Amino acid sequence: MPESVKEPLIQTLFSGYIGQGGKVDKFEKELFGYIGNRYILSLNSGTSGLRLALRLAHVGPGDEVITTPMTCTATNMAIIDSGAKIIWADVHPVNGNIDANDIKRKISKRTKAIMIVHWGGYPCDIEPIKEIATKAGIKVIEDASHAMGASYNGIKIGNHTDYVVFSLQAVKHITTVDGGILCCQRASDYERGKRLRWFGIDRKLKDANFRHECEQDIIECGYKFHMNDICATIGIEQLKYVDKIVQQSCSNAEFYTNELKKIDKIALIPQLENRKGSYLFYTLHISANIIDFSNYMFSKGIMVSQVHSRNDRFTCFKPFCNGQLPGVDEFTRSMICIPSGWWITNESRIKIVNEIKSYFGRR
Repeated sequence: MPESVKEPLIQTLFSGYIGQGGKVDKFEKELFGYIGNRYILSLNSGTSGLRLALRLAHVGPGDEVITTPMTCTATNMAIIDSGAKIIWADVHPVNGNIDANDIKRKISKRTKAIMIVHWGGYPCDIEPIKEIATKAGIKVIEDASHAMGASYNGIKIGNHTDYVVFSLQAVKHITTVDGGILCCQRASDYERGKRLRWFGIDRKLKDANFRHECEQDIIECGYKFHMNDICATIGIEQLKYVDKIVQQSCSNAEFYTNELKKIDKIALIPQLENRKGSYLFYTLHISANIIDFSNYMFSKGIMVSQVHSRNDRFTCFKPFCNGQLPGVDEFTRSMICIPSGWWITNESRIKIVNEIKSYFGRR
């Protein structure tokens, strides 16, 4: 958290207005300046963003959503909460992103949306997925919780598909302590989303009539998903540093790639020219026992993990198990993630690399 947040945060705390107000408006305008999408809704969490995106896409009971099991459970719990059925798609066995070919195989008359996740901040191959969705007349929702600052075909994530959700939770590239962002492609979705995030109420009409009884009709039930001015104040300060934060993550990823690519027992995610990751964490594949390697790194004071467990193995998702996922099997068998965030200094990353080399006897 930057030291610069103290003064504006204190001002907001004692301003007499800590709910959704001017700071939220300012934060959304500055997000437009960074992401490049003018239809941005700030929310109280990324999970709320996923649920709202599904609502805007008219996903409900009887519908199917094709999704990946390689993600935070929040991604797929939002689908369950919508009443829709989860259809698991396989993933690329190396980069962990959803497989467009398997999506195509699993499209049905009941498919209403495709949910994609940019694993570790490395973008999915978005264009083939968009083509599939367009042909089928369905929506694409991106869970971009790992991908703030990433880009595809030279355009930042947040501008490619129908709905893009970012998380601003504590461990993401930037944080509002808790919070989220929903980027829409259409003005109509944006306007509807503004109402739904605040109980279905049009706040412009409400604020215009605040001295009198508000007679506006509430057309559809909404939620309490909005962001408050306290979180927005933190977000405004965080955004001042976002380029530096993402740059440091990318620098760490490049360092790891250069240092680890020659180790025979390690395989890395290929870096394609049309995709620029933002590397919330760095994924590698090892020809070794995952638990043994993890224990070794822990003993050296280095946190490693698989970050997210495959969702299809959890009891709450068992009703949706619908076939084999060989790509997921292969990905999870050898995948491990090392820290690459802004807090990893040059000294820290050298230590991480040296301990990996030591483990594999290549130092």
